[in-house]
Amino acid sequence: MGVAPSELLQDAVERVVLAGHEGKSGAGLERVRLADGRALVVKRFTPATDLTLALTGGEVGRELSLWTDGVLDRLPEGVGHCVVDAWLEDETGTTFTVIVMRDLGDTVLNWDHRVSATTAAWMAGRVARLHHGFLGDPPDGLVPVARVLDLFAPHRIAAHADAGIELLALALHGWEIFADVVPDDVAAPVLDLLADITPLADALSAGPVTLCHGDLATVNMAIEGDDLVLIDWAIPTAAPGALDVARFLVGCSQTLDVSREDFIDAWAGAAGDAHDERSLDLALLGGLVWLGWNKALDVAEHPDPAMRAREQQDLDWWVDRARRTLESGAL
Repeated sequence: MGVAPSELLQDAVERVVLAGHEGKSGAGLERVRLADGRALVVKRFTPATDLTLALTGGEVGRELSLWTDGVLDRLPEGVGHCVVDAWLEDETGTTFTVIVMRDLGDTVLNWDHRVSATTAAWMAGRVARLHHGFLGDPPDGLVPVARVLDLFAPHRIAAHADAGIELLALALHGWEIFADVVPDDVAAPVLDLLADITPLADALSAGPVTLCHGDLATVNMAIEGDDLVLIDWAIPTAAPGALDVARFLVGCSQTLDVSREDFIDAWAGAAGDAHDERSLDLALLGGLVWLGWNKALDVAEHPDPAMRAREQQDLDWWVDRARRTLESGAL
């Protein structure tokens, strides 16, 4: 893929660097206003500046490939994206991925946004459309599911933590706590999977594989009319759609005015053949592999006792689901 500058930003009349945004990858963001009044957000990054790209491998952001290969334009009705252009730039021998997006403003959800029962069911249905639309036909060039599953594995993040990446230093500390706050019959298998994720990756790959967003969260969603717009396609992967559901619930269930079970049921009812129970069980185990460190930290060290109690209840649910999967022989 050649380096191709774009003329899109030549008409910019205002450019403002965005600081303190919700993303944690490290990519630089800039808000740009064009002479015709359009508002855009520009993301510019390399593996050296973007943590997600560094951890998943590759030199070029996957969102660029999804755009140039036309995958984003194949999203089903009711599921949108915000990319308007993407290209590569060369600067003193370094290749930058540039993603230009519509500025979605306050239609983008955040970590504090409360999701009503009605909206949660609608979200689940829209996500199911994505999974059903690409069922059995995920595009090429996605992040291997193994790299998505063990993104926070100690052996993957240790060097970055030692280099001063605060998020990953916290993750390492959380995994140290994990074995103290989770019963050994679950903690030990989870830590084993963090050392070698192959069994879980292979088991999930045997299910109804489709295109997964890979990092489904409220902060990567916007609601525009009847469309659920999915943002930040940094780690798209080929896996059962249940992986997205597990990702969403392990990170965002506290924002929902419905139970985890109700959200799962709403998705499963709309997903049709894109859902099977074994893949769901495996994906929920994967949720604990993904963010068990964060839950352990909150249970043990959150300064608010009420939050520690809430997180303990949440962790108990995930441990129970993981135990059921481990005992079922699904893995």
